[in-house]
Amino acid sequence: MSQPPPAVPVVTIRGLRKTFGANRVLDGIDLEVAKGEVVVVIGPSGSGKTTLLRCINLLEPYDEGSVRVDGVEVGFHDGAGGRRRRRSERELARIRADIGMVFQLFNLFPHLTAVGNVALGLRKVRGLPRAEATRVAARWLGRVGLGDKLDSLPAQLSGGQQQRVAIARAVAMDPKVLLLDEITSALDPELVGEVEDVIRSLLSDRIMMVLVTHAVGFAREVAHRIAYIADGAIAELGPPSEVLDRPKDPGLKEFLRRVRA
Repeated sequence: MSQPPPAVPVVTIRGLRKTFGANRVLDGIDLEVAKGEVVVVIGPSGSGKTTLLRCINLLEPYDEGSVRVDGVEVGFHDGAGGRRRRRSERELARIRADIGMVFQLFNLFPHLTAVGNVALGLRKVRGLPRAEATRVAARWLGRVGLGDKLDSLPAQLSGGQQQRVAIARAVAMDPKVLLLDEITSALDPELVGEVEDVIRSLLSDRIMMVLVTHAVGFAREVAHRIAYIADGAIAELGPPSEVLDRPKDPGLKEFLRRVRA
């Protein structure tokens, strides 16, 4: 991977904590992600990787700490007496419009074509006229190799193609940060490569990404930095050459041994 871009933080996370019942899933996460940077999050199942992504755009409200995107606190603001108050749904919708997310399962609207799925947010959220939204959607579907599938419904597409539509839908919104949660884990092995190729192709656009994956080889290719999460905390953070080749944390060493076996 090339040298990281200049460190201009767009995402700033401080002291992030999240519990589910008695289970503390995130325990004091601190992380900054710069403009144009790709940070890949790895770690064992249940370590808090997906919860971290979901807290960044407040699909999961966090209990303590701060998440800022381009200087704006995502989920809350100070209310009377300095007490934290959750933002209104209208405020959240405006902030989330700048935070793209692609899930393990594609979450496409089954009744809309590929171009309709991609164009919907451009029309409803960005306010583009239908013709302009369709043009932008078609351009991005072409970028992900689906220029010949504009009018196909999700049921007519393979899993890999559906995931590529989901990626096109997210990046077409021109987000400040793109969150990618195990986007190949639901795919048959022969379809994984086509989705990974799309992410590789987006690197030249310098889209800021936070990507959760178990694919260590792919992480090495695309990451400026890798964050290893264990027990809800970042145990190791650095460039792939350090985190993957010279790990210091005993848990990371064991994790790499298992995923490479």
